[in-house]
Amino acid sequence: MNTYRIITDSSCDMTQEMADSLELDVVPLSVNYKGKAYPNYLDGRALDPVQLYQALRAGEMTTTSAVNPSLWKSAAQAAMEAGEDVLILAFSSGLSTTFNAAFIASQELLEEFPERKIYVVDSLCASMGQGLFCYHVAQKRLAGATLEEARDYAEATKLHLCHWFTVDDLMFLKRGGRISGATAVMGSLLQIKPVMHVDNDGHLVPVSKARGRKASIQALAAKVGETAIEPEKQVMFISHGDCLQDAEYLAGLLREKYRVPRVEISYVGPVIGSHSGPGTLALFFLGTHR
Repeated sequence: MNTYRIITDSSCDMTQEMADSLELDVVPLSVNYKGKAYPNYLDGRALDPVQLYQALRAGEMTTTSAVNPSLWKSAAQAAMEAGEDVLILAFSSGLSTTFNAAFIASQELLEEFPERKIYVVDSLCASMGQGLFCYHVAQKRLAGATLEEARDYAEATKLHLCHWFTVDDLMFLKRGGRISGATAVMGSLLQIKPVMHVDNDGHLVPVSKARGRKASIQALAAKVGETAIEPEKQVMFISHGDCLQDAEYLAGLLREKYRVPRVEISYVGPVIGSHSGPGTLALFFLGTHR
C-alpha cells in the first residue's frame, strides 16, 4: 500500500476533476483583484477564469501571491498526522517563491514528525506543464511506485516536460517586464506573435517570432515534430487564456500531424493568466529536451 500523498499547487491549471482522479491535493495561490485576495481554487469557486479574463480585457489590474509556508504546512501536516508521507511538486522556482515556501514548510514538519518523510520537488514547470508533470508522477504512484521511486521519477522527468507558449496581446508581457514598450507597440502593429518556452531554469523566455496568430499556433505544433518522444503514444496538455477555438485548432493539428491519441484542454488559470493575459495559448508534452 502506498501511504504517501502527492501535493501540488494551483499553478498546475488542471481541472478539479482531473486532480481528484489523480488523487492530488492542491493548495491555492491567490489573485489580488479590486482590493481583495481570491484563492485560485481549481474549481473556480473564488475566482472563475472567465471572470478574470473579462476583467483583464476591461483594463483591470491584478497582482498575484505565492503559496506561503503556513499553507503548505497545513496541507502536508494533515497527511502526516494521518500516518502518510508526502511528496510536494511545486510551481517553478524560476517564476515564484512557492517552491521555497514549500521547502521551508517541509523542514519544519520533519522536526515535528521525525518518523515521517516529506520530499519537495521544484517542478521547474508552469500552468498545465506543471499539470502534465503531476499527471505523470501521479500515474507512477497509482501504478504502485514507492515514495522514493516517484520522487526520483519526478526529478528525472521534469527537464523533459516541454512548455511552448504564444500570446495574443504583447502589452501583458510589457507590463510584466518581459519585453520593452517599443517592442510591444511595434509587434502589435505588425501582428508579431512571440513563441516562448520555459527553459531548464524554469524561466519563461522568448525563442522566436511568428507573423500572425495562425502562424504562431502552427509554430507551437511544429515543436512536437522537433522534440516529442513518440507523440503517437502521449497524452498532451493545452492551456488557453479564454481562447478555446484556438486551443481546439491546435489540438486538431496534433491529432492530424502526429496522431496524438489524447489531448486535454483547460484554462490558463487566474494566477498565470494575470501575467500572460487573454489569448495566451500553451502546449505541453514530453520531449528529448526542453
